[in-house]
Amino acid sequence: MRLHVLELIRFSTYAELRAERSRSYLGLIWWVAEPAMMMAAFWFVFAVVLKSSGPDYLPFLLIGLTMWQWMKSCITHGGYAIWSNLGLIRQARLPVIVFPLVQMLADTVKFFYILALLLVILWCSGHPPSPAYAALPLLFVATFLFAAGIGFCVAAVVPLLPDLRFVIEQVLTFVMFLSGVVFSLDQASPPVRELIALNPVASLIDASRAILMRGEWPDAIALLKVGITSTVVCAIGMAVVHKLSPRYPKLAS
Repeated sequence: MRLHVLELIRFSTYAELRAERSRSYLGLIWWVAEPAMMMAAFWFVFAVVLKSSGPDYLPFLLIGLTMWQWMKSCITHGGYAIWSNLGLIRQARLPVIVFPLVQMLADTVKFFYILALLLVILWCSGHPPSPAYAALPLLFVATFLFAAGIGFCVAAVVPLLPDLRFVIEQVLTFVMFLSGVVFSLDQASPPVRELIALNPVASLIDASRAILMRGEWPDAIALLKVGITSTVVCAIGMAVVHKLSPRYPKLAS
């Protein structure tokens, strides 16, 4: 990307974060409060009502939901960014890829605020920092590339088929429950576990729990596979957005 485009992305991301913060009285606190309430709801249902949790279920759940919420936010917010800005796209001569990318970067900034709180909770609950934390940057890069790749593909298609948004929401809910976000995959039968193991989301969440809960280095081969696949998907998604970009201004008329 050219330097002025990178500067535009940086400024637009900052502006998006400031605008979102100003839209609520809680501002910055709401970035943490909203996912915290969702985590509390899942914990209450699975740990208190269903009693299907183990002794370390709270850290297990918090890590899974934090990583999943980051991925989901990038996919949905970035995926709907072109469609929701069709009027602006028609008026401004900007690279269309800027719109989903700004949303994804804004969600990533919010993720790191939530991650900071998560780390404090983990440390206070008996899961201190470990040398395996050195693998976190690679994990975060692979996670962002995966979410961005899916988000770009969604962003390219939704302006042409807006009703696809409702299908995407249901698919993401289905994927969440098939990724071991709220329950251990060990509870599933061996054939189901083998099938779920092919899910990149499950691999990324398992790697995050290995690092943050158990102080273990993640499965390097699995993480490498996800990283390579995510890079390819990301490149394809960006290429599709670029290919279809001349059609978007016409959709706003």
